[in-house]
Amino acid sequence: MMQRILTFFERHSFGVCTYLGGRFNISINKIRLFFIYSSFLAVGMPLVFYFFAGIVLDIRNYVKRIHSRITDQ
Repeated sequence: MMQRILTFFERHSFGVCTYLGGRFNISINKIRLFFIYSSFLAVGMPLVFYFFAGIVLDIRNYVKRIHSRITDQ
């Protein structure tokens, strides 16, 4: 049951924690815990960063897809 919940959030989240974990070679769970705990301490400011980073990553992936379509033709 717990694995299904984690899989759901992995597929439908922005992928910010996965990107940061891969980029800095840190465990994804540690990054998630950092965002959760720091959100309580900083009254939600890390959530603003998380959503902003998610939007930037989505735009970056969109540009990569468009670029690969253009270069394939």
